[in-house]
Amino acid sequence: MNNQIISFTNTSIKYLNQLLLEDLNLTINKGEQWALIGASGSGKSALLNAITGKFAIAKGTLTHPLLDELCELYKEKREIVNWHQFISLVSPRHGFKNLSNTNNFYYQQRYNATHSGDTLSVRQYLSRVDPIATSEYWTYDKVIDRLQLEKLEDKHLIKLSNGETKRLLIAEALLKNPSLLLLDNPFSGLDVNTRENFNALLREVSDSGISLIMATSPYEIPDAITHIAILDEGKIVKSTLKADFEPEKVHLTASKKIDKKELQQLLSNTEQEYFEKLVVMKDIVIKYGNKTILDHINWDLKQGEHWALIGSNGAGKSTLLSLINGDNPQAYSNDIVLFDVKRGSGESVWDIKKKIGFVSPELFQYFPNGNSCLQIIESGFYDTLGLYRKSNLAKVEIAKRWMQLLEIENIADKAFKKVPASTQRLCLLARALVKNPSLLIFDEPCQGLDAHQKENFKHLTEEICKNSNVSLIYVSHYADEIPNCVQHTLQLENGKQINT
Repeated sequence: MNNQIISFTNTSIKYLNQLLLEDLNLTINKGEQWALIGASGSGKSALLNAITGKFAIAKGTLTHPLLDELCELYKEKREIVNWHQFISLVSPRHGFKNLSNTNNFYYQQRYNATHSGDTLSVRQYLSRVDPIATSEYWTYDKVIDRLQLEKLEDKHLIKLSNGETKRLLIAEALLKNPSLLLLDNPFSGLDVNTRENFNALLREVSDSGISLIMATSPYEIPDAITHIAILDEGKIVKSTLKADFEPEKVHLTASKKIDKKELQQLLSNTEQEYFEKLVVMKDIVIKYGNKTILDHINWDLKQGEHWALIGSNGAGKSTLLSLINGDNPQAYSNDIVLFDVKRGSGESVWDIKKKIGFVSPELFQYFPNGNSCLQIIESGFYDTLGLYRKSNLAKVEIAKRWMQLLEIENIADKAFKKVPASTQRLCLLARALVKNPSLLIFDEPCQGLDAHQKENFKHLTEEICKNSNVSLIYVSHYADEIPNCVQHTLQLENGKQINT
């Protein structure tokens, strides 16, 4: 059997009439495990999608000899077989549907008990996988065990945390027993323990006969990796054995200094209100059925304080934030004061949201993509998921100035759906900042960003906290991402408050 799984020869790749990859020469052989390295927007995700055959070939060739041979082998066993079926891709966005398979989930659905039942459980979701197996190594029981999904089997998909969703998607991909497994930033959203276990998991994947290609950071390369390709501006600029790879020599653009004068002017555009009780939670309990998500939480967050909210995947962090951000109806049955007003005393959700700048993996997952990048950012003034009114020129100018601080001013008029995922995330960060809110909630804001973008955003956040009376709640599984301005920590584990 041919050992060549995928081979690009002088290949250029287009998507939606946009040239994404140019003069691509790359061959992946059975038994090789590749890491794709490069700055955000360099073409890593585009290359993974090109390997699946999703994008059009504008020039050159894409061949897949081993996969073609497998098609011949399996065509007598299945009515329809094509080479795409031997490849599994785990993307940053999932494609979950409701039970009728007609609609995608919507953003607030996970917090609404009456609507979340219209979704599959983890067990039901994985049971629907129809593998075209080249081996039977990755069984249902094995993926449940290796991805630590035992306690989640009866949990509805919409209730999963970001990290739990990532584990489920990897389990689904393995259950297909593919010849080639593609992973797009697989470490993002995973807590420390899961990242450590993931290294051993990928070694087992490799040993089971599956070849890997993963887009990742130069400093998060698993032991199983044998080869590395470095991308820049849609081209592979270097390929090397992992043994010869030196991550410190990967060129990343140096962060420019934040324009502090410009930032101060933007922060002074809107005077922040003063609140005696910004966030006060007393003995908070959140349950869904017999499952307790938050168990007697007490938290007093004062104006001007900067907090880190930490805990493993599924600890209850996102649910806690949903009580503050006005997305969880169970806030009304608990003792919560937000911005000097007790929940349930007549305030509207919009009264709350206008005081908060918010970003999260779930917001990224469900955010509509029909607007331009600039329109997405302007929508932050109105707390809507997209712009549904005529643009306001004054607000547009403010949005553009925030785009400059986040180094994305060049994509203002581009369609949100056509820019890389990292750029989409930066747009949502700008959207959270434009109205100069009293409270910033950054839930894993650096997911998918490269080292330069993370450094710039961290520096910007520190300067915002230094030059205003803004309050901050910052969630991250990476200690080095948490801004230096953070003085307090709230830790959750299994819904319980560990310390403050």
